[in-house]
Amino acid sequence: MSGVTRKVGTAMRETFMDRLPLSRTAVDRDAATRDVPGALEAAWADEATRVLVLGRGTALLADPADRLRLALLPPSQVPDPQLVLYLGRTLEESDDAPAGTVVLAAVVDDVAADAIAADVARWADLRTQGAALDARDAGLFTEALGLANWHGTHGHSPRTGAPTVVGRSGWVRYPSGHEAEASGEHVFPRTDPAVIVGVIDGRDRLLLASNAAWPEDRYSVVAGFVEPGESFEAAVQREVMEETGIAVAAAEYLGSQPWPFPASVMVGFLARTAPDDPAELRVDGVEIREARWFERDELAEAAAAGRIRLPGHTSIARAIIEHWYGGELMGDW
Repeated sequence: MSGVTRKVGTAMRETFMDRLPLSRTAVDRDAATRDVPGALEAAWADEATRVLVLGRGTALLADPADRLRLALLPPSQVPDPQLVLYLGRTLEESDDAPAGTVVLAAVVDDVAADAIAADVARWADLRTQGAALDARDAGLFTEALGLANWHGTHGHSPRTGAPTVVGRSGWVRYPSGHEAEASGEHVFPRTDPAVIVGVIDGRDRLLLASNAAWPEDRYSVVAGFVEPGESFEAAVQREVMEETGIAVAAAEYLGSQPWPFPASVMVGFLARTAPDDPAELRVDGVEIREARWFERDELAEAAAAGRIRLPGHTSIARAIIEHWYGGELMGDW
């Protein structure tokens, strides 16, 4: 492999799900408390509560820190939040939050974010840094960001167009007005399912594609949203055919990971080309610029040399590629 190290056996994590950083959690979401009247206000008034701060779509980091971890602040240290959300209770002991600690998320504007920490290095981006967080912080950050993103796009009811207000500790929106909760016009957080699939041909090569919107050296596996009235398996077959012209046989489910950019869950599969398909690539030229079949050594050497950039370690796409490869690969977006 020309100096490329391939880690196998005990060096690899035990299951596919262990490879998915944003599927980890160490938090009880404690859904029953969301419906208790005044629970959110009581939690905010309690200095034992801890608050994850979101600003500009990023989360405040602890400082100083010997490792990457979120700052969990008492409510009194968070000025003028625009939105407060109930995330749940911690399940494990830690030096910054005993087990059972209530955790809220507070969304602040740019001015408040700068007042808390003006240094951009104090703010974590989930897409690029999620894999470096522990299970508690990865779970909290993913939950908070997904919920905050939903609130940001649902200020009005999609059914009636009426303005909505926050209810149930941040887990529902109602039409504004005195009888809002009794109206029955509840708007709940939503998640859009998308399939993501590693396609393997009869020679055990992996199919990777370069999106037309990416730099030419970026490649990933095929992905796309599930359409109305469509199963995950049917979406796999349709997306692969639409983007690359390849017919695939039955897909094997691997695992799923939330992806709050802005509101998806990525459902991972492996699929093999259909026995009678010649595996000749026909990209659409609009969404997909190029698609290629890769052998293991070829991909490892290209990634190590920087000729090809692979998805980041936070993504399920990277997990699918390394699952096929059988070890860790060098290179990153």
